[in-house]
Amino acid sequence: MPKDIPVSNGSLLINFDSDYQIRDVYFPHIGQENHSRGKPFRFGVWVGGDGRFSWVGPGWEKDLRYLDNSLVTDVFLKNETLGLELRCHDTVDLDLNVYIKKIEVLNLEDKARQVRLFFSHDFDLYGNDIGGTAYFDPRSKSIVHYKINRYFLISCCVNEKWGVEHYSCGSKGNLGSLATENGAEDGELDENPASWGSPHSTIGIWLDLPARGKETAYYWMAAGRKHDEVAKLNLKVHEKTPHELIDRSAKYWETWLLKDPIPLSGLPKTEIDVFNRSLLILRTQIDNRGAIIAANDSDIVRFGKDTYSYMWGRDGAFVSVALAKAGYSHVCMKYFDFCSRVLSEEGYLFQHYNPDGSLASNWHPWLVDGKEVLPIQEDSTALIPWAIWIHYQSLKDIEFIKPLYDTLIKKAANFLLSHRDPETRLPLPSYDLWEERYAVHAHTVASVVAGLRAAANFAELFQDMSLAEKYDTAANEITAGIKKYLYHTGLKRYARSGTRTDDGYKLDEVIDISLLSLATLGALDPKDPRMVETARAVREQLWLKTPIGGCARYQDDLYQRTEDSPKDIPGNPWFISTLWLGEYFIDCAKNIEELQAALPYLEWCGNNALPSGVLAEQVHPVNGSPLSVSPLTWSHSAFVWTVLRYSEKYNSLKY
Repeated sequence: MPKDIPVSNGSLLINFDSDYQIRDVYFPHIGQENHSRGKPFRFGVWVGGDGRFSWVGPGWEKDLRYLDNSLVTDVFLKNETLGLELRCHDTVDLDLNVYIKKIEVLNLEDKARQVRLFFSHDFDLYGNDIGGTAYFDPRSKSIVHYKINRYFLISCCVNEKWGVEHYSCGSKGNLGSLATENGAEDGELDENPASWGSPHSTIGIWLDLPARGKETAYYWMAAGRKHDEVAKLNLKVHEKTPHELIDRSAKYWETWLLKDPIPLSGLPKTEIDVFNRSLLILRTQIDNRGAIIAANDSDIVRFGKDTYSYMWGRDGAFVSVALAKAGYSHVCMKYFDFCSRVLSEEGYLFQHYNPDGSLASNWHPWLVDGKEVLPIQEDSTALIPWAIWIHYQSLKDIEFIKPLYDTLIKKAANFLLSHRDPETRLPLPSYDLWEERYAVHAHTVASVVAGLRAAANFAELFQDMSLAEKYDTAANEITAGIKKYLYHTGLKRYARSGTRTDDGYKLDEVIDISLLSLATLGALDPKDPRMVETARAVREQLWLKTPIGGCARYQDDLYQRTEDSPKDIPGNPWFISTLWLGEYFIDCAKNIEELQAALPYLEWCGNNALPSGVLAEQVHPVNGSPLSVSPLTWSHSAFVWTVLRYSEKYNSLKY
């Protein structure tokens, strides 16, 4: 089930699914320690009189969005059977590690009724269900879940009545023992004060609604490392009030987004709205200690028993340049410090890292055909100097760059310089950006050129002229190698990769969207006839001829393809693939009319976003439903980047 409307402050992240159930609770790092393991925290409603009950989900009319220009949700829920409408606002406070929900309940019937709201909590602290405790804390009138150094305090208020009055703590050892949820469905809770081992809890809020009247309640969850910490956070909520905390978060994010409005020229309002939403979504996926996380949708665990909740150098680089170009360079300064800390002594990044900087799982082997290799994707290393240069151009903060010059920029660039074939001068083989093949890849080669050009710029900036010449010379040699070794004379276009032979390279003939990076990363002129033919082949062979359209990654891409997909498509349409096509046509445009040919690629993304503006990794080729993770941070950064490139080109052509 896709994740929608994430709310976060960089330390605490709450993900909702499309049924408006909390599914992921990350703390204290974004993307590390999912304290729910993707299991739902359910929200139920009971109505007095005939005792009707429903968990929010199927059977409810739902509209999940955000307030304009904000990371405060705006959720509409309606249940005709219960005769109720609910309006909810959710946020994580900008300073306090507290998630807050406002629930406004409207009685649709012409008689007064009691309505009871139930919130169940299925914590697996530290990501496992062993050794936890849940108890009612009479001192704070709250429910507390804890294990070792992770504490979550849950409380509520209605009509100035503070604290939990209706609750139950139970065991979730087997399906039949979830007595707290079963009790909620009867409109009652047994007030069991404690449970341990694998505990579960539910709290209830009683509301008395007049005929056609409204009532408002608040619910919150404080996260900390010890009881005193969450108890103090709870007191802060009492002191400032939940309403004020929601209001200040809404105003903060509006100020953050509109601090220096970017004039986006030549774009429809829909695309501008998705642009603004993308900036906010990007911020929810960035840990306060610097890690930019690829995605935090726990559903992907079903595929390969792993997640996307890691820092990939490549993804982070693309996010950081999009934010820098949008005027948010400061957001990613800690990211470059993070990269500097985790970079190996030899000057390369491994596949990916946990948000705390430790090395994450890696499925790239150290042996290929019996020979030792580096299990890396070289583009992840190469794109870091490129991203830092774009950051520097945006901020012109040489004092920030200075310590990174030796520890990150030169170190990475020297690796790129040395990690090359002594004969062809192309980079040595590594794994591709899709993490599937080991060879010399066009995208990786283009990334290395971009990284060396950026390093040469920095070397010149710091008057390291001999080193600048070395980096530029290497970039020129690699560019010449692209033209000599990666061009397929039979197909009259570039090949996505090559494998070294005695005579040069055996070329991979599969068409791949990443071929466009030869132009978009600046290695080749986008208007060069060979590049034009390559782009034409990409567009013709990878654009889906289905009602949804969109662009696939490469021919015969089976990743996340569903059984009901048409057999003749190249693969599912991806947001980044579609946007890369748009970016290439932006680069090629010589006038406004040609530039506008890129608009449909942006519009496709807007049309296939969730109502909240969230972009998944890919969508179903026929019905457009989100597939794989949602949101994908890279999808949002690609949208921001492409919109900005479009607007810049529009202004340059018009004025």
